[in-house]
Amino acid sequence: MSGDTENKGKSPEDGKSGSQADGFRSEHDSLGEVRVPQQALWAAQTQRAVNNFPMSLRRLPEAFIRAVLDIKKAAAQANQNLEELDAGRAGAIIEAVDRLLNDDRLLDHFPVDIFQTGSGTSTNMNANEVIAHLANAGDHDAEVHPNDHVNRGQSSNDVIPSAIQISAACYLHRHTLPALTHCIQVMNQRSEELRSVIKTGRTHLMDAMPVSLGQSLGAWAAQMADNRDRLNDMLGQLLALPQGGTAVGTGINAHESFAEAFNETLGRNTGLPFRRADDLFSRIAAQDTAVALSGQLKTCAVSLMKIANDLRWMNSGPLAGLGEIQLEALQPGSSIMPGKVNPVIPEAVAMASAQVIGNDATITVAGQSGNFELNVMLPVIADNLLYSLQLVTNSCQLLADRAIATFEVNHEQLEKALASNPILVTALNPVIGYESAAKIAKQAYKEKRPVLDVAVEQTDMSRDELKALLDPAKLV
Repeated sequence: MSGDTENKGKSPEDGKSGSQADGFRSEHDSLGEVRVPQQALWAAQTQRAVNNFPMSLRRLPEAFIRAVLDIKKAAAQANQNLEELDAGRAGAIIEAVDRLLNDDRLLDHFPVDIFQTGSGTSTNMNANEVIAHLANAGDHDAEVHPNDHVNRGQSSNDVIPSAIQISAACYLHRHTLPALTHCIQVMNQRSEELRSVIKTGRTHLMDAMPVSLGQSLGAWAAQMADNRDRLNDMLGQLLALPQGGTAVGTGINAHESFAEAFNETLGRNTGLPFRRADDLFSRIAAQDTAVALSGQLKTCAVSLMKIANDLRWMNSGPLAGLGEIQLEALQPGSSIMPGKVNPVIPEAVAMASAQVIGNDATITVAGQSGNFELNVMLPVIADNLLYSLQLVTNSCQLLADRAIATFEVNHEQLEKALASNPILVTALNPVIGYESAAKIAKQAYKEKRPVLDVAVEQTDMSRDELKALLDPAKLV
């Protein structure tokens, strides 16, 4: 669907004054007349915002715009049930929202920059104007006003904070948590598959006691399971909405039962059990829930970066590095060195993780901008929070499917390094003591000999006894 509505009901220009022949029409608001592109669905307040904020030339994410539209639909349904809106106007609003939600060019109708008024009023009015325009172009007798009807019982100050929580909750529930679950399943599957593959462990990037490759993958899976649990806990907090608090939390101009009716309707529409926040004032004045969710996403990003870098190190080489595994070859790695293949998925995940950490810094600063009864950095919180959710979601999916599920093990390299690892002598500490074991390790290092051979010379124990004590499979 585009801005062309001439063939549906009344023309968009019916009742509009100052229609222009040069591709613009005249709209008005409380400040006066504004020229708006002829085919645009928005009106004066949206156009003022477009003119006032040529900042980043980036728009708010589609998930956020859809959440604003979900609010407008649920509000119209609630207001009709509470007899605050007649059936004709409520039906026109609902029909307009449904048309927008099914529009492949949805963002064309929401041109306001991310960096706008801190309450997001411009985006709220953008939605009100577009919905009213479409409603008035339909087969409905009563005129729909963007403020009096579409915005009935609402304020930008509760709509935008609610949209942040709704969009984040929906994305978290539908995409991020399933992606984490998939990543954990892949890790656990490979952990089980590789539980008998023994490798040299490393601490401080230096040789340490052996571990199984399955144990390493199991540790990654446990990390991600912890992240999933923490993010799942955040979902419950996101479901408690400030909608109904209107301007400052008192609920001025909203029906006393609006919040309950709204959340019941929104829950049916989205499939998530949204509810009225216990304290509407705090959810409008502060963005602590968004800051907390961002913090958990940052923690998840830290885990992903750790895992990505482990994969890069294990894959390093193939000749002059560790060479323990071989990641799937996805693309040529150099424009000048033929045959070079790079660990592109772990690198991309590491960069995405760095971006999530940066987003969290932005959200943290923005969260401090709750001055008295309203936070005034809402749009930038919305943008960065949804960006972090997207990056974490896609990173989990890609790392699982294009790196962890597909890498091959270089068994020969693992066994070679393990056999010559002097740190295995640690297992002899209880038998011969730390000092004696240290001498064996140092000699093995110096002479580049297997620790077993040196231990046979330096102790009165038989080779078979030493082999049993130094068996890597038993040490893990």
